[in-house]
Amino acid sequence: MRILIVEDDAALARGIVALLRAAGHAVDHVANGEDALMVVAEESYALVVLDVGLPGIDGFAVLQTLRRQGNRVPVLMLTARDALDDRVRGLDLGADDYLRKPFAPEELEARIRALGRRRGGDPTPELVVGTLVLDRSRGAARIGDRPLDLRRREWAVLDALATRAGQIVPRETLQSEVFGYDEPVGPNAIEVNITRLRGKLAPDGPAIRTVRGVGYLLDGG
Repeated sequence: MRILIVEDDAALARGIVALLRAAGHAVDHVANGEDALMVVAEESYALVVLDVGLPGIDGFAVLQTLRRQGNRVPVLMLTARDALDDRVRGLDLGADDYLRKPFAPEELEARIRALGRRRGGDPTPELVVGTLVLDRSRGAARIGDRPLDLRRREWAVLDALATRAGQIVPRETLQSEVFGYDEPVGPNAIEVNITRLRGKLAPDGPAIRTVRGVGYLLDGG
């Protein structure tokens, strides 16, 4: 997924970004509400992780503005506050989930996976495309009983294609979901990962087809 982290604690933000990138997500980070609203208006995100206690425009105001603008991006709010009223307020303003600081990295990852599945319309942790099985709870994939040894980028590309199995996924969409805006991207980065995936899916997995000039399609048949 392409995820935006809105967090003014630099050390915490670095930790979250590293954690989620290691899990295969494309992650961007801003440190205040003003930048968050600007970036969300320009980029498409699968999820926003939003701190409540931001300088200037706080997380509640950012969330309220997004919802008033009609932006339905899933939002996971982070807070150091333990007051029930704050949690209720965030949920009433349109937050999809809440996580109190300090939190375990495993719980953050689990909540993000759950929101990602909900967004994709499939709440189950396993995604099945023919003989291909993606276990999103463990970040593991297999063809039948044969495990696939996937690099981080390969997993991200395969997950993006499998989520839309049978549909053409534009190259630009794949690039935006696999790479954050501050990550270097070579001109053939997507093609390199597609080539590697084809080799690992063959001979008994679903095929990745190239739609020339448009993008790629994972055969769902």
